[in-house]
Amino acid sequence: MIRLTLLERRLRIATGMVLAFYIAVHLTNHSLGLVSLDAMEAMRRVVTPFWRSAFGSVLLYGSLLTHFALALISLYRRATLRMPAWEAVQLGLGLAIVPLLASHVASTFGARVLLGYDINYEYALAGILGYNWELGKQAVLVLIAWGHAVVGLHFFFRLLHGYRAWSLLLYPIVILLPLLVALSLLRVGNDLQVWKSESAQPAYLDRYRLQYLLGRADSEAPPRSRPFQPANKRLRDAILIGFWGLLSLTLLARLLRGQVKPDNDGAIVKHINGRVLEGKPGQTILEIVRSHGIPHASLCGGRARCTTCRVRVGAGCDALDPPSALEQHALDRIGAAPNVRLACQTRPRGEIQITPLLPPDLDVGGRWKEGGVSGEERDVVALFVDLRGSSQYSTRHLPYDVLFILNRFFLEMSAVLNATDGHYAQFEGDGLLALYGLERSLEQGCRDAIAGAVAMQARVDAINRELAAELHEPLRIGIGVHCGPAIVGTMGPPTSPNYSAIGDCVNAAARLETHSKALECVAIISDDVARQAGIDLRSFPSMTISLHGKQSSVVAYMIRDPKEITV
Repeated sequence: MIRLTLLERRLRIATGMVLAFYIAVHLTNHSLGLVSLDAMEAMRRVVTPFWRSAFGSVLLYGSLLTHFALALISLYRRATLRMPAWEAVQLGLGLAIVPLLASHVASTFGARVLLGYDINYEYALAGILGYNWELGKQAVLVLIAWGHAVVGLHFFFRLLHGYRAWSLLLYPIVILLPLLVALSLLRVGNDLQVWKSESAQPAYLDRYRLQYLLGRADSEAPPRSRPFQPANKRLRDAILIGFWGLLSLTLLARLLRGQVKPDNDGAIVKHINGRVLEGKPGQTILEIVRSHGIPHASLCGGRARCTTCRVRVGAGCDALDPPSALEQHALDRIGAAPNVRLACQTRPRGEIQITPLLPPDLDVGGRWKEGGVSGEERDVVALFVDLRGSSQYSTRHLPYDVLFILNRFFLEMSAVLNATDGHYAQFEGDGLLALYGLERSLEQGCRDAIAGAVAMQARVDAINRELAAELHEPLRIGIGVHCGPAIVGTMGPPTSPNYSAIGDCVNAAARLETHSKALECVAIISDDVARQAGIDLRSFPSMTISLHGKQSSVVAYMIRDPKEITV
């Protein structure tokens, strides 16, 4: 199954912007009829040359054809037509534009290109407003085209910072512009007297010419128009046949694709809520979840822009295809862990377990971009180190001296982490949390953590020797080391997030460090860490330490001098 690419998404956005701009300018031009017909014509003479230039024509008609083609491609790729209401409305409005636009294009573009006749507002509006069917069709076209543009722009810009504040100012424009167009056409219609009887209409309105231009000339039309009128109709019919043909072929291709027996069985998704969801081959995780009626966040509509659909994949993660360039681009923006995937882009083939990382009822105003907790569950080694008696240093030394000592302490601890493959996770007063085993195996992480504890004590001894004259008493530290499962990822406030961990193993390491002071030892290392590291610590005293607020306890070794450990 071909997946959406970055180029396709950028083309959809770019072409959509071009078409939305054209529609907005076109409707603005129409609304000038509230001033006068001359004002409408004056603006038309300004904007028309650009769109009729080689560049403008390629930009406009190329955007229209590309946008339509991408819509058909997206429709074909959908494994299910079940979608949120706003997506269905957007798709329906977009597809309805082409058949409604066919006659208008044939009577304006066709007349200009096939006949070399430049239709101005006077003739075009007289022909449209003089026929109820034509007037009703054009009114529906205006509403549908404007609605499609507005919905598309809203769901694109709503993900951008600051749009929410500006949207309140844009609502009046969205509502007033089509209303101004309607009032403008009513005024122009009165000026042109198109609703009066044919005998009362002004002489300059050539009824046969209007019929001819709009593709409705009959056998009684002047002979000079008969050779051209069939070409006008053929252009309109060609547009309609092309549209319905391509749409039918797309739907038929989807139907035939469903009849072909796939090489692999359907996917099975085990949701965190306990349900087991069966999916068809080629369906994304998002499509599978929604097809079973389970709400799932996806603010951008499955276009890999917002990342709100992301899930943490448990069992079955290794069997998934690697992320596409589009998905990887989105995951890199949020620094996602390897087992975090976008539900809208990932197509499972076998059995997987998923945990949605954001609430299903998330709205655009929710804090989903930054902050909070977003990570993966994995086994890590947590090491807490604390500088003891720092409050006493504050009473015996000047503040700048205390700051110097603390900075020197953290500088040395940072050097130890760099040398032993540890990761600085968070800073707490006069202590810090370090994580080991993030880039290496748990066994190697445990060995690195013990080596880190040994090196930390050695660095503190070096500081004490160097600053012996300035210190009233030597610096002392306490260390606690434990390993186990934890949630590891980016967390914290939006302005200063950090890569850290939360979980019982982290709490246990903190508790072991606290006990080291009462037990008058430098480090307390759990038996789990010693066994994983393959280091024999049985020569050191051991005891079972209860964890505060937990029924479990930890068997740990009390190390008075870490340099005695043979790493």
